[in-house]
Amino acid sequence: MQTVLKRLASLRRLTRPLALAFVGIVILSLGAAFLLIDIYRTAQLPPIFQALTLQFLPQWVRGVIFLAVGLAVLAAGLWSLSGVVVITFDTPPDGRELVVGYQRSTGKPQLAVISGGAGLLILASLGRMAERLTCITPVQDAVEYYYRASSLFNFENVMFVAPTPTPLDVEVTLDDGTRKDIRENLSHNEQLAARHATDLRLSPPAGDGREIEVTQVTLDALAGADAIILGPGSLFEAILPNLLIPAVREAIARSSARTIYICNLMTEPGLTTGFGVADHIRQFRRYGGFAPDYVLVNTPRIDPEVRQVYAAAGAPAPSPPPGEHGEHTVPATAEGTTRAPALEAAVG
Repeated sequence: MQTVLKRLASLRRLTRPLALAFVGIVILSLGAAFLLIDIYRTAQLPPIFQALTLQFLPQWVRGVIFLAVGLAVLAAGLWSLSGVVVITFDTPPDGRELVVGYQRSTGKPQLAVISGGAGLLILASLGRMAERLTCITPVQDAVEYYYRASSLFNFENVMFVAPTPTPLDVEVTLDDGTRKDIRENLSHNEQLAARHATDLRLSPPAGDGREIEVTQVTLDALAGADAIILGPGSLFEAILPNLLIPAVREAIARSSARTIYICNLMTEPGLTTGFGVADHIRQFRRYGGFAPDYVLVNTPRIDPEVRQVYAAAGAPAPSPPPGEHGEHTVPATAEGTTRAPALEAAVG
């Protein structure tokens, strides 16, 4: 009973509009009744009309039946309307109200994560909040590493999968023309701190008759996901390598899941030196053929002391678009965006 009263109590802010609607319905009903009475008395009606209006019953019985049915329909309508939430905003000075519909989620979401390293293990801790959290490891890493690392934690509903049956080689080209294996941990090489990546490719590259086999569990995870999370982790080491595989790109393109990119807090020397948030997003358009639906970046101000420490290591924070909070349209290419704008959210 308390649940019923609580639900009906949500209509208290709609008392006036409901009362006006009820009065209007009564007036319309009276008008329709006068017309029907006049038609009934002057026109020759088919027998079915007498059956529909219950002419075979006494008049008072007919009245009671129609009142009961009307009340039942009215109660059903009010009960359905009570499922609408009435939200009063505190910010507008005029005290306007907004009525929105809501629907409770029937279950926990299914998530697919494309990342690597510590970032993948951090996100795996959210497995208890998902029906299934599938962590897709970088194509150059052995999946056994993540299972060994995850044994130190108590992850729930988490599965680590490799995108391909065997690891593949990934080659990165820096802005000075040098080519490096992505496994060389370039961000810790002081001699490359001023460099940044200009190209990323499989070695040997995909295409030209070379087909890359992708594990079925990876394709199923991307197809059935409610959200595909990219990161947190190294952009060129942990996220983009999997997007070099044609079957993975096609699976993401076919999926109805939202794509969410968690941008690194700091620059990676030798890989993303000089990159802003927009430059990160453009890499997804270049290598994955899409721009993320949502982008999470750190917008709160960083303490000068902390900023100096990272700057000394060649790892300043990526600069977001103008404005510290809110939504920003970030072009996916130099010519402009070709899909819905990314949402930049503040975290921290």
